[in-house]
Amino acid sequence: MNPIFFKVGARLPVMVIPNTEAHLDGHTVITYTYNVYRDEGFEDAAMINLKEKELLLEKKKSPNYMGFITFETPGKLFTYTADGNYELSTDDVQEIIENISHYRDHPGLWRI
Repeated sequence: MNPIFFKVGARLPVMVIPNTEAHLDGHTVITYTYNVYRDEGFEDAAMINLKEKELLLEKKKSPNYMGFITFETPGKLFTYTADGNYELSTDDVQEIIENISHYRDHPGLWRI
């Protein structure tokens, strides 16, 4: 899955990378956990690949990592785990959840 890029409010550009799973039939499934990074500008393929590889690590190394959002019950219950150098506000988390929900409701957008 490709990361998605958007701004939270007018001040915080973010990159969200979903944790994905490949099943035996080869199809990628959108999971319930999304890693949130501050987007500091141009991300080349190598930097995105590095961040995707660190998704499996217990502790993320990127200074732009802000934690992850888990969709416990999509549309109803969400959990934000602050796990980086920057903690998101409640309003920021809500806006990120709204953006992720939009992409989850329209999976074709992940290819953009």
